[in-house]
Amino acid sequence: MSIDFADIGQLDEIARAEALRQRGGLGTLDEIAGWLSACQGQAPPRTPRRARVVVFAADHGIAARGVSAQPAGSTARAAAELAAGTASLALLAGAGDARLRVVDLAVDAEETPPAVDGGFKVRRGTGSIDTEDALTREEAEAAVRAGMLLADAAVDEGADLLVPAELGVAVSTPAATLVAALTGTEPVAVVGRGGAVEPIDDNTWMRKAAAVRDALRRAKTVLSDPLDLLRTSGGADLAAVAGFLARAAARRTPVLLDGLAVTAAALVAEEFAPGARSWWAAAHRGSEPAHAMALEHLDLEPIVDLGVRRGGGLAATAVLPLLTAATLTG
Repeated sequence: MSIDFADIGQLDEIARAEALRQRGGLGTLDEIAGWLSACQGQAPPRTPRRARVVVFAADHGIAARGVSAQPAGSTARAAAELAAGTASLALLAGAGDARLRVVDLAVDAEETPPAVDGGFKVRRGTGSIDTEDALTREEAEAAVRAGMLLADAAVDEGADLLVPAELGVAVSTPAATLVAALTGTEPVAVVGRGGAVEPIDDNTWMRKAAAVRDALRRAKTVLSDPLDLLRTSGGADLAAVAGFLARAAARRTPVLLDGLAVTAAALVAEEFAPGARSWWAAAHRGSEPAHAMALEHLDLEPIVDLGVRRGGGLAATAVLPLLTAATLTG
């Protein structure tokens, strides 16, 4: 692989131990404080004041197979609403004093939606992963590098906590495929009911399971190379998130993971940069079975279980106040 990730530094376990020694009786809040101390190298930990939410938007060709409750082609409108500050994630980010950046990696539209960053666009949409590659090798590499550059930009601007999120119809299908490939799980075990407002019906579920089955057959031929895995069975958004996560760890910056898509990308990022997972915390446990499998594979215990079906950064952003609470109590 031509992408070179820096060695991942170790967390400061002495600072973690000291933070935990100073506290007690607050359960998960103690664990959060210990993790933040280990990332920051000091006890007690500083309160994160400059969180950055970065949303990676892309369309997926597999949506044309009828695997999602949301209509194909609606990503551009959703990205525009988010960038305009009217979507739920934008409101939550604002309430938590977190800056929001929406990036077009592969939205299937002639023009990047207003207020959305189009400087990292790889292509319009991605291939239908059941029968073709999501990306070319060059596009996959460009997407990973885009994620790395976005992580660098956030850290260089002073971010002390990062929250990556995805935005794209049918992204849970390639995400489930990546989880199945990297955990050795059968397709039917990773396919849930989706992250829309209403869960998918039985017929849609069967189409989704068949798509994951076919995509997994192709993924198994490239398991030894994470970039090829993203090329074959991922997408520009997932590749960019993987690069973002690996680079954030190399920059010694803590990351709060969200739902299935981001956590699936985290599995690939750990393949790119072993040890990166120690710099991540899982915000919540989603309802998708593949999300729980990915968290178990990464050995990450979620902070909360909100019963949230949707990804897109909503639950992770909602958890931000708990990180503040963890540093202000003890």
